[in-house]
Amino acid sequence: MGSIANGLLRSALPVVACLCASAQGLAADEEPPPPEDGIVDGASHAFYGKDQGGWVDLRKQFRDLRLYGRRGQRQILYILDGKYEEAVSDCESYLDSEPNDLESLFNLTVARCKLKDYAGAAKSMTTALERGLPFTRFLAGPRELLEPLRNTEEFRRYAAQNRLQLIHGPMLGSLTETSARFWVRTVDEVPVRVLASQSKDLSNPVESTRASTSSEVDYTAVVEVGGLQPDTVYYYDLTLSGESVLAPERPSFRTYPRSSSGTRSSVVFGGGAKYTPANERMWDTIRKRGAEAMLLLGDNVYIDYPQQFGAFHQYTYYRRQSQPDFRRLVQSVPVFAIWDDHDAAIGDSWMGPYRDKPAWKMSMLDGFRMNWNNPGYGSEQWPACWFKFSIADVDFFLLDGRFYRTNPYGDSPSMLGPVQKAWLLNELTQSNATFKVLASPVPWSFDTKGESRDTWNGFRDERDEIFGFLEENRIDGVILIAADRHRSDARRIDRENGYPLYEFESSRLTNMHSHNLTAGTLFGYNEKPSFGLLNFDTTKADPTVTYQIISIDNETVHSLTLEKSEISHN
Repeated sequence: MGSIANGLLRSALPVVACLCASAQGLAADEEPPPPEDGIVDGASHAFYGKDQGGWVDLRKQFRDLRLYGRRGQRQILYILDGKYEEAVSDCESYLDSEPNDLESLFNLTVARCKLKDYAGAAKSMTTALERGLPFTRFLAGPRELLEPLRNTEEFRRYAAQNRLQLIHGPMLGSLTETSARFWVRTVDEVPVRVLASQSKDLSNPVESTRASTSSEVDYTAVVEVGGLQPDTVYYYDLTLSGESVLAPERPSFRTYPRSSSGTRSSVVFGGGAKYTPANERMWDTIRKRGAEAMLLLGDNVYIDYPQQFGAFHQYTYYRRQSQPDFRRLVQSVPVFAIWDDHDAAIGDSWMGPYRDKPAWKMSMLDGFRMNWNNPGYGSEQWPACWFKFSIADVDFFLLDGRFYRTNPYGDSPSMLGPVQKAWLLNELTQSNATFKVLASPVPWSFDTKGESRDTWNGFRDERDEIFGFLEENRIDGVILIAADRHRSDARRIDRENGYPLYEFESSRLTNMHSHNLTAGTLFGYNEKPSFGLLNFDTTKADPTVTYQIISIDNETVHSLTLEKSEISHN
């Protein structure tokens, strides 16, 4: 693998990205304005960019209030800019028409704090709590914005009543046949431990590694429980500073079966999870399915602000992580997450071939790592969001399509970058799994987004290289999944020299906005928020995988079953 990676790296690193033509009025050979810091060593084109430009005024998008999630972000930006009166006016104006809007009440509290109107801040905090906002929102912060609130009598009263140390989590992740990891965020820097047992009374527990949450990583920590039995249900408790946090509810999880065994398992996947209060019930719909894993394939929170990771980004994560529906899901269903453009940078962006440029690039990745619980983050030398995990004899390859993506209008563009591509091809040759699931943040099919080059449509040669590798190496049982488009659908990619590849796409978990259905699909759905569900049965003589589209109301909208023999070489 090393020689392959080095060769690919030498061929791709000199590629310098230029900004592509926009579908909104630019001619095919015309470039949007480049980012100010995008020109390196006198190059003729910027090394990073996005299809529609937009680097000059990043905040323009937050003035578009057709999407609910933008309003709260705009209010926080007012506060971070020192425009406290504007923030108060914005919040109060919206509350006049929507008096129960919890985000506006939260941000009104923050703005009043900054104006040193502590009595007013305490009043709006009390109103928010009475109307259903979890107290963890005020514990999380962002702390730098809410520190004065902690000294008010009302805050101290609520803190004394709740006695909360756990703010977010536990989030179950990195599950294997013998181990599990648990992510948490706390109020203070405290020791963290998990106890797991096959008995709900936690008799004869297995103890996790020990760690302490740290302010350096936003008061988070991850601990691991090892030495577990395969395919076994475990109950667990979380202790912070030695005190039980989860008793008596004690959530449970099931370890994965041995890699050599067949399985009947299910995996939920999707993207497009912009914060939308009316649709946050989606997380309970998913939880009740009892899947073995939840794959978040990008646009998980919609940050859209490529800067050094800070209070704005924290706010965007916190409003999701504090949601009771989301917390119930992640404490019992293992979550595996990658990102796409709206979390990694901004819409339709490529981030270039460098590790240290632009200046905010690694900071955005650090923020991602502080908020998820994955088994890996790229390679040591080339960190990113790609990794692999397995459920029995099904392998999942989750890909990072943004961090090292180069200009799709340049020469030999790469979505994956040379190191990730070499890793993927090597891992595919080593896999003995019955099914191999390749998860991309953007669709594999070329016609999913018109003529846009933001999908694999802009990286046709690299896609052909990967698909050709499957043929050359007789790799069977490959399934493609993706996100990005705000709908769910199924497609078949016919190939001259190989078995057909089926792509299942889903990316409207909680979004208000939907994308139109397009031609060329086997079926599609965009009427309600939805997710994809993969059901595997590898115990059969001819193993099967079934793809279902499930609506937010738990309706099975479409279904397709494939036998392994249909996606294998003769």
